[in-house]
Amino acid sequence: MTKRIFVWGLVAAILASTAGCRSTYYSAWEKFGVYKRDLLKKKVVEARDSQKDASEQFKDALTRLKEMYNFQGGNLEKVYSSLQKDYDASNAKAENVRKRIRDMETVAGDLFAEWEKEIQQISTPNLQAGSRQQLRDTRAKYETLHSSLVNAERSMEPVLILFRDHVLYLKHNLNAQAIASLKGEATNIQGEITKLITEMNKSIAQADEFIKAMP
Repeated sequence: MTKRIFVWGLVAAILASTAGCRSTYYSAWEKFGVYKRDLLKKKVVEARDSQKDASEQFKDALTRLKEMYNFQGGNLEKVYSSLQKDYDASNAKAENVRKRIRDMETVAGDLFAEWEKEIQQISTPNLQAGSRQQLRDTRAKYETLHSSLVNAERSMEPVLILFRDHVLYLKHNLNAQAIASLKGEATNIQGEITKLITEMNKSIAQADEFIKAMP
């Protein structure tokens, strides 16, 4: 475990000194026997985990919204403050999801480009055909995963917009009547969050399948 942490730290240091040069990044990893396929698996795991974190955060936000709509009196400023924190946390989790997906896309693109190039170097026809078929199969699985992840990613934006609208409206109208007027929108945003969580669960399941299929 200590050795693994040391390796990760060393590679991170190399990356920092090379201003994010991807070729240096891959070369650094290969010195430790870690190749693009391994890095892609790592990026898929990170993307999956970021979606799990975001899903849990949106569930918490949904609970907070339901509590707010049932507000019967008390410290409204505290309600607003809690909702603002939930929005900020949800926005941060969503941004992390976006970053993890972009990282995964970069490594996948580099892996498939390298694979295509190396197939051309195989002179034995049946071996070349076998490698090309394996590439097609892997790419097809990846595209299914990628589509699911991106669908979940896109589903976050309308939820965050609605969430932000509620937070700002409440900020501008810190009184019980403001919450009463927001109840009319409750079904809309709760429905969007529920759909988002469903999309995220689908993409998490797709990621698990892809991870299991990779050597």
